[in-house]
Amino acid sequence: MADDLLSQLKQMTTVVADTGDIEAIRRFEPTDATTNPSLILQAAQQGERRARLGEIARQAIDIDDALDAVAVEIGSEISGLVPGYVSTEVSARLSFDTEATLARAHSLIERYGRHGVGPERILIKVASTWEGIRAARQLEREGIHTNLTLLFSFAQAQACADAGVTLISPFVGRILDWHKAQQPEADFSGENDPGVRSVRQIYEHYKGHGYHTIVMGASFRNSGEIVSLAGCDRLTISPALLGELAETHGTLTRRLSAQDAETRAPEPLDEADFRWHMNEDAMATEKLAEGIRKFMADQRKLETLLKELRQE
Repeated sequence: MADDLLSQLKQMTTVVADTGDIEAIRRFEPTDATTNPSLILQAAQQGERRARLGEIARQAIDIDDALDAVAVEIGSEISGLVPGYVSTEVSARLSFDTEATLARAHSLIERYGRHGVGPERILIKVASTWEGIRAARQLEREGIHTNLTLLFSFAQAQACADAGVTLISPFVGRILDWHKAQQPEADFSGENDPGVRSVRQIYEHYKGHGYHTIVMGASFRNSGEIVSLAGCDRLTISPALLGELAETHGTLTRRLSAQDAETRAPEPLDEADFRWHMNEDAMATEKLAEGIRKFMADQRKLETLLKELRQE
């Protein structure tokens, strides 16, 4: 019998578990992991953890201070469970403020240092707005690694590569969601999946231009999307789809390879070009704005919780 698809995928792609649950991280032993408001909200449901978060919240200067303090405490715990990066988000509220993003990123790195976690282990997670990408450029020059998230377009990917970011997270499933809503009768299976096509275009552009930015496909809706991107630098996959791949046997073919990319000279994208391309791409514009709003919805819930804990 042929090996399972997950085992074969791990031979050609770094597999990351798409979960913020600490127990799931222990179980799946991913290379990288993340901390975010959703994770902290989940953690707060545990009595012992809630008590600790309350202690941190009461010691904090304000809610922003409390947000960063709890994120770094849980991120530091996660860093002991994974060998690779721990991504930690800068507040989505700062997605259009380069200077504020830089200040928050520096604060997070300093906090991790006090917990004994060096900057080489951390990815500062920032939305792929023009302002976020500019902040990432500066952070990378300072030796601080970045993860540019909410990425839906080629223009975003090109600007991120020009900025020298460490990793991008193109959202395969959310791209598919938008196209299905626009054309509910269309066939988006297999090679027709617009999210898969987007990641392939980005991957080939990066490899052809010699960019070192890691492409990590994310937000998968089905295992077929994962199979179609076998060979991508990294893929972050939900526990449910990891289980499905582990239980499926057959031959997995590499679909992406740096050796197949045509080498070309890079053509940097300036701000005017970036904003024009985003304006022309309704899907990317709408999904980026929606994604920032959803990130903030979780953060507001966490802010409310921390305010309550400060008063207990």
